Amino acid sequence: MSDWVTHEHDVVVIGAGGAGIRAAIEASASGARTALICKSLLGKAHTVMAEGGMAAAMAHNDDRDSWKVHFADTMRGGQYLNNWRMAELHAKEAPERVRELEAWGAVFDRTKDGRINQRNFGGHRFPRLAHVGDRTGLELIRTLQDHCVHKGIDVYMETTVSALLQDSPGSRVLGCVGYDRQTGQLHVWHAGAVVLATGGVGKAFKVTSNSWEYTGDGHSLAYHAGAELMDMEFVQFHPTGMVWPPSVRGILVTEGVRGEGGVLRNKEGRRFMFDDIPDNYKPSTADNEDEGWRYVTGDKSARRPPELLTRDHVARCINREVKAGRGSPHGGVFLDVSWLKSKMKDHEAHIKKKLPSMYHQFITLAGVDITREPMEVGPTMHYIMGGVRVDGDTQMSSVDGLFAAGEVAAGLHGANRLGGNSLSDLIVFGKRAGEFAARFAREKGAPRAGNAAIDAAVRTTLEPLARPDGREGPYQVQYALQEVMQGVGIVREEKEMAQAIEGIEALKPRAAACSAPKGRAYNPGWHTALDLRHMLTCAEAIARSAIERKESRGAQFREDFPKKDDANFGTFNHVVRKGSDGRMQVSRRPLAPIRDDLKQVIEENKNI
Repeated sequence: MSDWVTHEHDVVVIGAGGAGIRAAIEASASGARTALICKSLLGKAHTVMAEGGMAAAMAHNDDRDSWKVHFADTMRGGQYLNNWRMAELHAKEAPERVRELEAWGAVFDRTKDGRINQRNFGGHRFPRLAHVGDRTGLELIRTLQDHCVHKGIDVYMETTVSALLQDSPGSRVLGCVGYDRQTGQLHVWHAGAVVLATGGVGKAFKVTSNSWEYTGDGHSLAYHAGAELMDMEFVQFHPTGMVWPPSVRGILVTEGVRGEGGVLRNKEGRRFMFDDIPDNYKPSTADNEDEGWRYVTGDKSARRPPELLTRDHVARCINREVKAGRGSPHGGVFLDVSWLKSKMKDHEAHIKKKLPSMYHQFITLAGVDITREPMEVGPTMHYIMGGVRVDGDTQMSSVDGLFAAGEVAAGLHGANRLGGNSLSDLIVFGKRAGEFAARFAREKGAPRAGNAAIDAAVRTTLEPLARPDGREGPYQVQYALQEVMQGVGIVREEKEMAQAIEGIEALKPRAAACSAPKGRAYNPGWHTALDLRHMLTCAEAIARSAIERKESRGAQFREDFPKKDDANFGTFNHVVRKGSDGRMQVSRRPLAPIRDDLKQVIEENKNI
């Protein structure tokens, strides 16, 4: 075969969200010939949906904040399964990365004395999220995109990577193969290092806040290349997604609404979050409405309201209200920010200034004026803590030359991610991945993959086009997978997960047989047929890891094992790898011993 265009680079970055663009910028700045490949248009990445802000302990709004408190908050939120080195680097380096964005042109909201303003968010002890109204992800992408363009990085838009290039499974990654989504033109990139920055796996689930791009490409590419996936059982369901009308079900409602004073009520009008405050958060959580409001307005003596507890807990509380028959008319609960009219004269202007996107989203899509009436919200699959296991400093995977950053990488968040840590994760570890990928390519050179590897990748890419017409289409298989994954949702139990694993196995031959024989140009069926392998790989990794963790911890809630079990499950991460027989293997990887000085930091902040 020779039906492809060949490219030569030192570093190839797959994915152009915050992590990908930041990695490409850093690799280019290090002198590497850099390519950036994105499934959509540059600037259209799912990062724009991260609205509330980026967490960084800059202490602009509360001088008690520090990297140590941020580190302790992140470890506690992750139930101590985090890669502590990544949590340390993230807490220490996030402020510098935010200031860097400001220097590159990001226009953050300001405090009265002109510093970057920071807002409250779930799981964070102090106001820590640098933000731009409720459009922070959009500003992040705009800033990075402008900087990227001025760097002269080669950008391949509307292009999908279908395979990584290796001379043998588990050997060094030498580039990748992909195709132009419009024309079907094949491309081969030879590279000294590859950075995965492909985001999450949301489209394997029925209700998700994720964009169409989130089909688990990077997770799956890494797995089939021989890399290890870690913590795949931990899937975060954001507590507040839209539930009505059906056409917008799952669209994100930013945590910033609660950070600005929004409260959760059931159909009886009761703030049910006060009913269930976990013991380890009771010292830092308000037990009455007055104290919660004083916290929102900046009273340093007040404790945060329970609406700002971690996302896993808030989502389960909402789920409990709905199951008990106390939910809203369309299967959610009420999120009310209009109640601020009882606290301030200009509440309408205040809400529109602080939450402009949310105001526009609800008035346009649901006919709801959030300054006058409550929103209906419910849990939506939002984020996966699991991903490629990487080295905390360099972001390189267990396969030489393959790096990962952002949502596709595991480690920072442990069992549950705190809101706002995702955007700062992107820029902290995107920079590190780009820096060390460029160093790896410079030191190790860029040997070319053999023709046999390229031919095999190309055949796999084109295979769905050669299957006879009249067979089942790929969309039917995707819909079936989304139904199967209902058994590995927000509340889990052994029997349902076992059925989900059986269902996934039954879908594999259907995915391998589905056809999309309409030619390469403008053929979305072809794209989805290729996506199915990725989604099925991720779904299996999630289900097999979840069924092995027989406890409730962080984002995993087991109805049959409702308690956390530190003695039996608190000392390891689950790791998934592809066995020599091609079957998925799940094993336990012991947690690395944490440094004594960081143990002390956690101890000093455990009751904050």
